Amino acid sequence: MKTLSESLPSRHLPPSAPPDGVAPGIPAYLQQLYWWAYVHPNAVRVFEREWLINLILWGNFRRLRDAALAEFGEHIEQQLLQLACVYGDFTPCIAARLRGAGALDVVDVLPIQLANLRRKLPADLAVRLHHQDAAALDFAAARFDASLLFFLLHEQPEAVRRATLAEALRVTRPGGKLVIVDYHRPAALHPLRHPMRLVLGMLEPFALDLWRHELADYLPAGFAPAAVSKSTFFGGLYQKVVITL
Repeated sequence: MKTLSESLPSRHLPPSAPPDGVAPGIPAYLQQLYWWAYVHPNAVRVFEREWLINLILWGNFRRLRDAALAEFGEHIEQQLLQLACVYGDFTPCIAARLRGAGALDVVDVLPIQLANLRRKLPADLAVRLHHQDAAALDFAAARFDASLLFFLLHEQPEAVRRATLAEALRVTRPGGKLVIVDYHRPAALHPLRHPMRLVLGMLEPFALDLWRHELADYLPAGFAPAAVSKSTFFGGLYQKVVITL
């Protein structure tokens, strides 16, 4: 397998500092910390490679993708909301399971990510894309049967993470569920524990919050879910949390 530098000429790699003149409306933390992964035009050219996403997740992309999709079954007839675009075939796999009245809405604060996702989706699928901030959704309460967050919360500062979870719960109907897949504190003897701590500390400054706290700690005060289930993967480095309203 080629390395990233071998696969792409140097002129296509992201620059070493945030570019000037990024379009307004992008949250400051996203522009300052994640310009290289999502905001800059070269980001899509670099990261829209499923082998690379799988490598970043230590070979667990498909396993985690399928764990999330397993919550909805082989045929999806629900109204789903996905908060934030995902590199790779995550969203196309959801879209391919839609049946009958099933539909998928995807929100993202970055137009470049929505445009990239649109290119990956057949035009005839029941998928609607929305330019919205996950922390301030423009949907009515209880609009969706389920909401899905796949590796989003670790990229958000605590206040934004809390707002995103509150919004996801607000727009999900009673009896519906919120499915979250993200990082988790690995086992004490996990061989990647210390390397991942260093990598996340340098590149994902908010991710270690999910090592220190349970995701339930960021739910709105007074919220009483009907049920919460948690599964961990790959020695505890990743987690799936399902909150039933």
